[in-house]
Amino acid sequence: MSNSSLDAVLAQYEKNTTSMGGGTGMSQDERMKKYFTTILQKNEKTGQRRVRILPTSDGSSPFKEVWYHELQVNGQWMKLYDPGKNDGERSPLNEVYEELISTGKASDKELARQYRSRKFYIVKVIDRDREEDGVKFWRFKDNYKQEGILDKIIPIWRQKGDVTDAEKGRDLIVELTKAKTPAGKEYTITQTIMYDDPTPLHDDSSIMKEWMEDELTWADVYSKKPVEYLEAVARGETPVWDSEAKKYVYGDSETFEMTMGGTKSPEKSQDPQDNMEVDEDLPF
Repeated sequence: MSNSSLDAVLAQYEKNTTSMGGGTGMSQDERMKKYFTTILQKNEKTGQRRVRILPTSDGSSPFKEVWYHELQVNGQWMKLYDPGKNDGERSPLNEVYEELISTGKASDKELARQYRSRKFYIVKVIDRDREEDGVKFWRFKDNYKQEGILDKIIPIWRQKGDVTDAEKGRDLIVELTKAKTPAGKEYTITQTIMYDDPTPLHDDSSIMKEWMEDELTWADVYSKKPVEYLEAVARGETPVWDSEAKKYVYGDSETFEMTMGGTKSPEKSQDPQDNMEVDEDLPF
């Protein structure tokens, strides 16, 4: 990646910090291999991941900005692609958010928070512990406190230059540890990100070429739910895939309820990523 790409990354970071106050038909197993995750297992208290960010072909920033809603659907936290902020298309969840905000009630404003989409970064990488999987994608949340993963990577970029350079770039060493929510639930946080010595992307030029020319994009890996799915979630229904009908069918969910107007708040468990304090990301 050229100096122009380094400039693009730094300009993107500065712009975001100063302004703050899908698929290809691959199987689920194939898709899972394309996620780079930084989540410790239940029996792990600390851990380490080693990753190499791939250069872009056009010298642009490798950190793609994508907006997601984070909501419970049938009792599970999901990240739902926001077609409004990403594509300028209709977004039923944004409509709920705007309607709740428009009432001016404090209770509705609080309720609206769960329907607000948030910015994530997605970057194309090689997982050094699983090189046989080829290219992967690392998704992590923007952090308004400037304490997130990108905020830990940028100082390395500034001090050591373009870490994605195919010949003289650097692997990143991600140090992980466990933390707990006030309720006692454990989750993984990225404690620090360090860097290794400069090395080629791979010693085998044919493998390096294969990785750099791989045309897979994040949009091939992270799903985009149809607007009907988002509309059902906005109504408090639970979308379920009907394999025979080959479409989503909907039914009332006992574990997810949305009530407009602030007359009743939905009962929900605490999102471990609420308030953007946690870096943990799950591959769905």
